[in-house]
Amino acid sequence: MPRFDLPLEELRRYRPELPEPDDFDAFWEKTLLEARQHELDARFEPVDLPLTGVRVLDVTYTGFGGHPVKGWLVLPAGAEGPLPAVVEYIGYGGGRGLPHMHLLWAAAGYAHLVMDTRGQGSGGWAQGDTPDPVGSAPAHPGFMTRGIEDPHDYYYRRLYVDAVRAVEAVRAHPLVDASRVAAIGNSQGGGLALAVGGLVPDLAAIAPDVPFLCDFPRATTLTDRYPYKEIGAYLKARRGGQERVFQTLSYFDCVHFAARGRAPALFSTALEDQTCPPSTVFAAHNAYAGRERSMEVYAFNDHEGGGPYQQGVQLRWLAMHLTG
Repeated sequence: MPRFDLPLEELRRYRPELPEPDDFDAFWEKTLLEARQHELDARFEPVDLPLTGVRVLDVTYTGFGGHPVKGWLVLPAGAEGPLPAVVEYIGYGGGRGLPHMHLLWAAAGYAHLVMDTRGQGSGGWAQGDTPDPVGSAPAHPGFMTRGIEDPHDYYYRRLYVDAVRAVEAVRAHPLVDASRVAAIGNSQGGGLALAVGGLVPDLAAIAPDVPFLCDFPRATTLTDRYPYKEIGAYLKARRGGQERVFQTLSYFDCVHFAARGRAPALFSTALEDQTCPPSTVFAAHNAYAGRERSMEVYAFNDHEGGGPYQQGVQLRWLAMHLTG
């Protein structure tokens, strides 16, 4: 596939002037304060599985609106703690799946919490077990336009809160060292890791891999792939609604969260990625406020990015920040 985005040397300098709401910080402070009015009530139930190297716990905690959110906590067998922890968020359309799909990080010695994604996980590749009980106004099929006319109603407000509370849930487990927690994820999961990095000030590290949900104005006009195309399809039917829609999206653009992140950050991008174009990923990377940030670039890959190669990079990098 030919390159379609900016040349790499321009990507490294790309800093879009994205409008940020004046009440961005107040909006998120109030949102999290409201969420924390509900007890976290993190519960960890043992799961009986024929796995000898790990111990699996079925997790339930309270997310946005007091709604229960599911997850898996995978621990190294026999671990006594305190353990560093990795909180992982799932890509678009996926749920927490099955426990044996998540063995890597426990094998490396970490407590590994995999957050289920409310309302997602029926697309055929990773099942979900967390409903989204909140309705919305008319929306294009998918999740990108649910409640998009108002930031208070937008689907990703609920999901970002769930993601923050997942960090609180793993920190509530007695085997976890609360000072050594990292947030990671691929695509949508990478966007969630960036959002959490901007909302939770004391993470030890974040690793957003080909992150989604960055630089909405460019992404929605540069690529015709889904999920970003959901926004264009919605506006195709709702002519004249562009200003309101992009005002809502400005509260959820992970470039703004990157500008508030402080933890060491390992990004990745792929130069032929038409789902999350590299310029949108570099927009977040170049805005990142933390002193330590790095970018792995996969020159001839699409949205699969580095795949297992990037996992190998993450293994070594997280070892330096969580166990070194």
